[in-house]
Amino acid sequence: MGYTGRADPQTAVEWYRKAAEQGNSDAQCNLGYCYANGNGVKKNQQQAVTWYLKAANQNNAVAQYNLGLAYDDGAGVKQDLSKAIEWYTKAANQNYGPAQTNLGYCYINGRGVAVNKMKGIELLRKAAKQGNDQAKTILSEMGEKWD
Repeated sequence: MGYTGRADPQTAVEWYRKAAEQGNSDAQCNLGYCYANGNGVKKNQQQAVTWYLKAANQNNAVAQYNLGLAYDDGAGVKQDLSKAIEWYTKAANQNYGPAQTNLGYCYINGRGVAVNKMKGIELLRKAAKQGNDQAKTILSEMGEKWD
């Protein structure tokens, strides 16, 4: 039987796992995402964090951002805003817009860090210039420009 045009999440997980076990950070991150959302596997936040961590330690910005979210929300780990900030910062330093947006928001609101509106606006502007709509919205609501 040929391609049916339908996604098969279980097959995707099998391929992600094979590549992840060989050290591919994108596959590790994708496998973490599958566990976090129950796509093709039973939802398991702790497993998601395990795979994100493997990828994040290879400087995978998406995995670093996802770890930030996990620590921010307490999903699969104990909530820890200082660790969330640490992971957001690592991803933001790689110019990953979603991490810059979250980190900027944290600085503006003193969430897990001391309030530093200038730093927060700078991060949001970087993300907005990359096309991040959430950053644009936050800046617009603050009366700030990004271009």
